[in-house]
Amino acid sequence: MDSKMSDPFSSDSEALPAAGIMARLLPKGLSGAVLKDWLDRRRKSIRPWAGFVDQRKFSKPKNFGDLCQRVVRNLDTYHSNYTFIFLGLILYCIISSPMLLIALAVFAGAFYIIHLKSLESKLVVFGRELTQGHRLGLAGAVSLPVFWLAGAGAAVFWVLGATLAVIGTHAAFRELESSDMEELLMEPV
Repeated sequence: MDSKMSDPFSSDSEALPAAGIMARLLPKGLSGAVLKDWLDRRRKSIRPWAGFVDQRKFSKPKNFGDLCQRVVRNLDTYHSNYTFIFLGLILYCIISSPMLLIALAVFAGAFYIIHLKSLESKLVVFGRELTQGHRLGLAGAVSLPVFWLAGAGAAVFWVLGATLAVIGTHAAFRELESSDMEELLMEPV
């Protein structure tokens, strides 16, 4: 195979397809445009952060039914804000743990090396060609010991627990908007 095609860092614009490096590295069906579109939709539907954290809008629910209504309505109203909180907690967890950064670098490096090898020739294991998903799995298997040493399992549960605590507390104690209250009162029983 042509050596120019396997070099994604070459300055020759003809060596790379128009889709770019990210489109080649992402699994099929998950392109950079899809991710960008999803992020743009989340950004457009985000509620103002000043209203989101306004302390005057927080109170104790009257009863369990009120608590359930608040949680359901607030999850629907602030789902984009909650998504960015979740992503922020993931980012904080990764940045605050140097071993997780190393583990992610090992995973990215393993995937990149496997990707370069697959550009040179088809990767065949036990007589079967490796698909994109198989290559991701192979990169994960190679980097699994590093993730285990970095405590990635504990980090995942920390992120899930912190997200549940922050979002659950906000959703339970944030009062409903006046438009939500009118809608609740008008619904038939």
